[in-house]
Amino acid sequence: MKYNKRTHNCGELRTENIGQRVTLNGWVDTRRDLGGVIFIDLRDRYGKTQIVFNPQHNGKTHEAAGDLRSEYVVSITGIVEQRPDGTANPNLPTGEIDVAAGELVVLSKADTPPFAIEDEIEVNEELRLKYRYLDLRRAPIQQNLITRHRMYQVTRSYFDELNFIEVETPILMKSTPEGARDYLVPSRVHHGKFYALPQSPQTYKQILMVAGFDRYFQIVKCFRDEDLRADRQPEFTQIDVEMSFVDESDIFMMVEGLMNRMFKEIKGIEIKTPFLTLTHKEAMETYGSDKPDTRFGLKFTNINDVASKVEFKVFSETIKKGGVVAGFVAPGCASYTRNQLDVLTDFVKKSGAGGLVWMRVNENGIETPVEKFLGKEILETIRQRMNANVGDLIFLVSDEWSKAYTVLGALRLEMAKRLNLIDETKFNLLWVTEFPLLEYVPAEKRFVAVHHPFTSPMIEDVELLESDPQKVRARAYDLVLNGNEIAGGSIRIYDRELQSKMLKLLGIEEDEAKKKFGFLLEAFRFGAPPHGGIAFGFDRICMLLMGEKSIRDVIAFPKTTSGMSLMDESPSEVDPEQLKELHIKIV
Repeated sequence: MKYNKRTHNCGELRTENIGQRVTLNGWVDTRRDLGGVIFIDLRDRYGKTQIVFNPQHNGKTHEAAGDLRSEYVVSITGIVEQRPDGTANPNLPTGEIDVAAGELVVLSKADTPPFAIEDEIEVNEELRLKYRYLDLRRAPIQQNLITRHRMYQVTRSYFDELNFIEVETPILMKSTPEGARDYLVPSRVHHGKFYALPQSPQTYKQILMVAGFDRYFQIVKCFRDEDLRADRQPEFTQIDVEMSFVDESDIFMMVEGLMNRMFKEIKGIEIKTPFLTLTHKEAMETYGSDKPDTRFGLKFTNINDVASKVEFKVFSETIKKGGVVAGFVAPGCASYTRNQLDVLTDFVKKSGAGGLVWMRVNENGIETPVEKFLGKEILETIRQRMNANVGDLIFLVSDEWSKAYTVLGALRLEMAKRLNLIDETKFNLLWVTEFPLLEYVPAEKRFVAVHHPFTSPMIEDVELLESDPQKVRARAYDLVLNGNEIAGGSIRIYDRELQSKMLKLLGIEEDEAKKKFGFLLEAFRFGAPPHGGIAFGFDRICMLLMGEKSIRDVIAFPKTTSGMSLMDESPSEVDPEQLKELHIKIV
C-alpha cells in the first residue's frame, strides 16, 4: 500500500511549524465527532498530535475518517495550524497546534482491543501480559523501557571511561552449584549430558582475571529456577563487574561513581558519597535487616543488662541461653487500643516470635501487662534506656539473636507503613559488610556458603575456618537502596590451597571439586591475581528508579509469578521427534 513516509513524529510539532505541510504515521488513540468535524489524537512512542478532519477542507478525507477506530494504523498528511483561542491543551507538548488533514491512508485496521490503551488503567495483570504488545503501547511502559535504554548507555559509557572491557561469557555452560536450581539444556550430540544456563558468570569472570583482563564488565542475562515474586524473574539482567589487584575500597569507589552518574543522568539527583557503611551485625542490631531501609528511624535498643536482673522468665531465660531482649519506640502510639495491640502481637507471632511485650507511656506512668513481673522501677529504667516520652509506645521482643532482630525488623517496617514514616522521594544508599561466611544447615548436617564458594574470608578470621567456622566473617558486601539489595559482591579467594579448604568445609570433596570447579582450580595453578567484584540487579534498580512496584513493568516480555509467558504460551510441550533426538522420554 502506497503512503507518504512521516516527516515528523507525533510528539514533535510546535507553533514554529505552523503553515508547514507534514506527514504523520501512527495509531489512532481517540476519535471524536463534534458537529460534523472529526478529531483524532494520533499516537506513536514520541507523543500525540490532534488531527482535524473538516468536510469544508476536504470532503473525501473527512468521509474516510468516519470509519476510523481506536488502534487503526494510519498515515496522515496535512497543514499544521494554530488551535483556535481557548482550545489549546496545556497538558500536551503539541497542545497549541493541530494538523488539518488533507490525505488519509489506512495502513492497518484493528479489532477492538481487550483493554483501553491508556496511561492509567485498572486491568488484570494476566490480561496485560497475555496481550503484552498492546500493554507496551501504553506511555508509562514505553517510558520505562526508554529509561532502561538510557541506563544501559550510562553504564557502558561509565565503565568504558574507567578502562573496563565488556566481554560476553557463554550462555551454555557447565552446571555448578551457586545457590539456586539450574535451568538445564540437554545436548543432542552428547547423549545424556546437559548444559546449564548461567545463574551468573561467576567462574568465567574470575577466569578473565586469571587471563589478565584486569577490568571486566558485562550487561548479562542470568537464569535461576527458583520461586518467584514481584521483584524476581527466572531470567534477569545483571551488571556484572570484576577487577584485579583491588580491595573493598576500590570496589566501593567504582560502584559509588556509577550510582552517582546513574542518579544524576536518569533522575537529575545528586547523591552524597561515600555511602554509609554498616557491618551485618550493626545492620541487624539497629534495623533488624541485612538490607535496612534508612529513610526513617525507629532504631532498636538492646536492654539485656536491664532484663537480666529481673525475675521475668521470658526475659531472663532468653538471656541465659545467649539470646537478646531488644525493641524500639513507636512515637505517639500510646493511644493504640488493646485490639490494635493484639493485631500487632499476632503479626510478630506470624513472623516467628513467641510474643510481643508492649508498654504505653502515659502521664500517670507506664501501662503494660507485664508490670507485675517487672515492677515500676524497672519499667522506668527501660523507659529511660529506650528514650521514650509521654504518648509513646515501647515494643520489646525476647528471643535468640537472629530471630529477635528479624522479627523486630518486620515490625519496624509495619509500623513505618502505619505511621506513614517512609518518604518516597528519598533515595538512601548504604553498604552492608562483613556478612557471615558460612551458615550451618542442620537438616543437611553441613555448612553452606552464605554468598558463594569463592568468597574470601576476612584475613584475620582465616584461622577460625577449622576451629569455629560459624564465626568467620566474609569479605562480602551488599549495596542497599531503600531497603532493597541492588548489588552484591565480594573479594574472591585466589589461593588454590584456601579455595580447596573452603570447598572441603562445604562438604565438596576433592574429586567432586575437580568435577564441578576443576577448570577454575586448574586456572589458579598458573598465577591468579587478587581480585574481587560485584553484580547489580539491573531490573530491580530500574524498578526502584522508576517508582514501580514490580520488575515486570520494566521488562519488555516478563514471565508471571509461576514462570509462564502468557503471550507466547511458554513453557510448552514440544514435538515427540525433538525429544527422541535428545534421548528424553516424558514419564
